Amino acid sequence: MSEKKVIKVGVIGAGRIGKIHAESLATRVPGAVVAAIADVNLAAAQDLADKLHIPRVYADYREIMQDPSIDAVAICSSTNTHADLIIEAAAAGKHIFCEKPVDHSLVKIDKAIEAVKKAGVKCQIGFNRRFDSNFKKLRDLVKEGKIGDLHILRITSRDPAPPPAEYIKSSGGMFLDMTIHDFDMARYLAGSEVEEVYAIGGVMVDPAIGAAGDIDTAVITLKFTNGAIGTIDNSRQAAYGYDQRAEVFGSGGMAATANNTPNTCVYSNADGVHSEKPLYFFLERYMDSFVAEMREFITAIREDTVNPVTVEDGRKPVVIAMAAKRSMEENRPVKLSEIK
Repeated sequence: MSEKKVIKVGVIGAGRIGKIHAESLATRVPGAVVAAIADVNLAAAQDLADKLHIPRVYADYREIMQDPSIDAVAICSSTNTHADLIIEAAAAGKHIFCEKPVDHSLVKIDKAIEAVKKAGVKCQIGFNRRFDSNFKKLRDLVKEGKIGDLHILRITSRDPAPPPAEYIKSSGGMFLDMTIHDFDMARYLAGSEVEEVYAIGGVMVDPAIGAAGDIDTAVITLKFTNGAIGTIDNSRQAAYGYDQRAEVFGSGGMAATANNTPNTCVYSNADGVHSEKPLYFFLERYMDSFVAEMREFITAIREDTVNPVTVEDGRKPVVIAMAAKRSMEENRPVKLSEIK
């Protein structure tokens, strides 16, 4: 494909994440245009189209799939539609960007993987945190051997406020909804696969979450094939804001990332030392990474390079999440090989 070709993208879904990706593609991603947007809520799609000057608006996403002038789709709809839309898009010859997770069923994920392979199209999964400059620097240091052999990986990921209990019922649970980002980040930072998981969790934030059958607080330990040990701690509510930190420790050194804040000013007086709280939530914290991942997707299409986060990469955190859930339920370490 010619490097100079402008990639025409159809966005499926005009909700919160659809708005983010549509705006990035329309204003901040060279070589791409949003040619159409579809949502069952036609008014929401039309509103976004008016703001971003998107020429075609549909209530039925199939209009995008059937349009031969559209090169790629960005799947930003609900999780239960992801795998089916990947399969349809692949059959239509479209390159695919799909938000995480691919699905809660490994059978459906495997069907999506097979469809992508058969069609020979690009498919990138939206694990945007890989494109955050802080975490990318940690990965580069590990990859370059700057910390020696990796011994310990630590990830802290805490939300500023819990989601509604109604959302919990359809989310797939904390491990598949929230921690799945951290499972992907663990593989990414360690440069190694997870082979065993031990997880404990509880309800410490909102009893309604427990009533919905989920947890809101967890600690997970990971054993990697390269011998490293990892820990992830999660909470649905941190009183001080969105807490996103990581540390890699090895035989040759240590590297860690701090939270992003509105500014880096530190004010000291007789009452103490004062600085800003972390940025409030993912829209503020990770906006640049959303743009960066979409730029990589478009570049992979235009230059015919490998996607940085493949659909196979999208499968592996789901397996880890399933192992973590089983570990918590059975109170024992679970090897990923047990998840079929």
